[in-house]
Amino acid sequence: MSETVASEAKASVTKANGTGAEEKQARRNEKVGQVVSTKMQKTIVVEIEMRKAHPKYKRVMKTNKKFYAHDEQNSARVGDVVRIRETRPLSKLKRWQLEEIVRRSALAQAEEAAAAAKLAQL
Repeated sequence: MSETVASEAKASVTKANGTGAEEKQARRNEKVGQVVSTKMQKTIVVEIEMRKAHPKYKRVMKTNKKFYAHDEQNSARVGDVVRIRETRPLSKLKRWQLEEIVRRSALAQAEEAAAAAKLAQL
């Protein structure tokens, strides 16, 4: 009887240490917002618009909050809609990381086209 209990305990430990570890990984918080600044190196500022009903008057109010996110390749441009994911603290203000660029802004696409045209002339 005690042998079966011990074997079950060993099986649960191997699951926690082995392939089951991916399943137990905590899901990180994600937000979607618009890039408002790219003036820093490897850092973007993303503004998130939140809609929340007033507790007493029930009127829907918009509030904006800015988050600093890490952008390793400096790929995001001002106006892009991006998805950011929560991560460990990277600096005093940075606690988010760029996950993906959901939609490029029209201004960023125009800049890329102009840069490609300049390269074609050279």
